[in-house]
Amino acid sequence: MHAQPRPETSSAVLIRGGRVIDPASGADHAADVLIRNGRVEAIGPDLDAPGAEVLDATGCLVTPGLIDPHVHLREPGFTHKEDIASGTGAAVAGGFTTVCCMPNTRPTIDVPEVVCWITDRAAATGCCRVFCVSAGTLGRKGVELADIDGCVAAGSVGISDDGDAIADPDIMQRVLERCAEHDRVFMQHCQDPAMTAGSVMHEGRVSRRLGLTGWPREAEETIVARDIDLARQTGARYHIQHISSAGTVELIRQARSEGLAVSGEASPHHLLLTDEAIERLGSAAKMNPPLREWPDVLALREGVADGTVTVLATDHAPHATDEKRNPMASAPFGIIGLETALALYAEALVHNGLIGWDRLIALMTIEPARLCNLDQQGLGSLTVGGPGDVTVIDPEREWVISPDDLKGKSVNTPFLGRAVRGRAVATVVGGRVAFRLEREAAVV
Repeated sequence: MHAQPRPETSSAVLIRGGRVIDPASGADHAADVLIRNGRVEAIGPDLDAPGAEVLDATGCLVTPGLIDPHVHLREPGFTHKEDIASGTGAAVAGGFTTVCCMPNTRPTIDVPEVVCWITDRAAATGCCRVFCVSAGTLGRKGVELADIDGCVAAGSVGISDDGDAIADPDIMQRVLERCAEHDRVFMQHCQDPAMTAGSVMHEGRVSRRLGLTGWPREAEETIVARDIDLARQTGARYHIQHISSAGTVELIRQARSEGLAVSGEASPHHLLLTDEAIERLGSAAKMNPPLREWPDVLALREGVADGTVTVLATDHAPHATDEKRNPMASAPFGIIGLETALALYAEALVHNGLIGWDRLIALMTIEPARLCNLDQQGLGSLTVGGPGDVTVIDPEREWVISPDDLKGKSVNTPFLGRAVRGRAVATVVGGRVAFRLEREAAVV
């Protein structure tokens, strides 16, 4: 059970003249793609489909629809920041055809009724596919197990107390055992609360200069180390969200060398910015986990390049403008990311030669699909007979990030004014053109 994009079109879409990249199958060649009745009907040269809506992909990459496994849609409970309609509008503008929403809503996604409510709401108002990640503990309080069985039956694709680590190791072990039973990944927000009380940024030279309470790397790394041991004991799949520390990258590398089902994700801001951004931008650069130092950025990039880090995720976290204008101590953590992620990932990883576009696409399609078992529904790949979810990317398109490019309710990003290269120019969800940038469709 999951949210379908609304509604699947009965007409055809022909994507013509692009470079088709499907990392799941290894395909990388020039071809047209024909989508009819919501499914991929044909991939090949010189396709013809009278009456089809035509997207000109000359000079572009044609890829499986991008997937973000870590998004905050804020509905229910915080719709002044974002809602399902606005958040999925931001998603398709960034090239994403599927997002997985986190459970720190009000009420928490910890019972099947809330999973079903979000599924229905997304089907009615969403621009792309929406799947729920449900909580491991009731209310995300880390005390009593949530109804994991019921939430999985209702369609939950992962388990997380996102925003809070499960501090009690016994509770954590029980949650992991339940995740293993259902073959659901547990996504951990790795933060030891005993080490971060009152912290607003990375603990280091900059925090001392600014007189702000610092947040040590160890607050992340101790939870990661503890949980890897628990994953070893339980056999559960364990995923570290928004890695910020070089030490975490090394812990993941060691765990994967043992053959453990441990994975991790990188977010755009941790691949590009350091704690020095706090001096320039204040609360606009306040995020959880915090921006760290240049060696951490380099270690995270290396982890992506060598295959230690296998998923890219935005941690899209919208907040109202007046909230982010509060002093550092009281301003909320987090930034938005859906509309800008693709270009920022390209800057951090592709334009400098660390990885190619084919690997970047894998990190944003088949890898997150496998993480959340979405590959079992055909998502994350671009094959004949599969879902008609396609992203068209102009890898050379230059643009400057501005508020006009942000389609959600919030504009809290430290990247405003940044010149970038690479952009989704069309997003097709279930055979429906959900977003198109300037390249007008034609009818033949």
